[in-house]
Amino acid sequence: MDLGLNGKTVIITGGSGGIGHGLLIEFAREGANVISASRDVATGEKIAARAREFGCAGTIVPVATDVTDRASVDAMVAVAHERFGPVDVLVNNAGGVAAIGPFEDMEQSARDWEIALNINGVVNCTQAVAKDMLSRETGSVINISSNSSLVGESGQGIVHYGAVKGFVNSFTKMLAYEWGPKGARVNCIAPGWIVPYSNEDIAAGSFWNRLSMGKPEDMDAALADGTLFNMDNMPIRKLGRPEDIAYYALYLASDVSRYVTGQMISISGGHAMP
Repeated sequence: MDLGLNGKTVIITGGSGGIGHGLLIEFAREGANVISASRDVATGEKIAARAREFGCAGTIVPVATDVTDRASVDAMVAVAHERFGPVDVLVNNAGGVAAIGPFEDMEQSARDWEIALNINGVVNCTQAVAKDMLSRETGSVINISSNSSLVGESGQGIVHYGAVKGFVNSFTKMLAYEWGPKGARVNCIAPGWIVPYSNEDIAAGSFWNRLSMGKPEDMDAALADGTLFNMDNMPIRKLGRPEDIAYYALYLASDVSRYVTGQMISISGGHAMP
């Protein structure tokens, strides 16, 4: 199916992470012109080169961006305007966990970091594209949340992160109601355990590398021999991959989902069923 995304201007934040890698490649494969908004431009350039190797019809342009800084976000949007024109789609993918551990031991600096990235970053980017979308009465905002905001088990050791992602869930619904009559749609994806194919595909600052989550290749082996720790209660006992998030984001970005707003889906092999 042609999703009609060819030539659309798409901003994807957090493009250097595992899910971000899948989002960048699949949107470019559909012919979209993509701004990869991330602090790690070098990884963005690697992904852009990979998209060219794959023969993707769209273009990926990495732009150094700190989503917690509104001035940095505005400068990134200005690049999108200069290169491609008004923004049609925003994927608020940038987010992260400061540390894993008991909530009672969490330091204020870690709380501030998670709030700045997961809440302020989403607000900054959404406000920055508001004029483009509302003035033309069209546009799609896709917020990436987390299963840790939905399932207690998924929030174990990252309670505060799950809570700030709960803000993203509520923000999605409230803004969808406000922006619907103005022509823009807002939806949310809550990923479960999404595993990149290799740590080499993602930035050193990503969740996988920064918090020593192990090698994706080892998880492939553990799944095969039945020892992967989080598969016992999964209806679909397969590893989630970055493209699994991207495929649903493509649907939400396109006019195929024109009657869908304010919704959240968990892409997690059935681990969460909100």
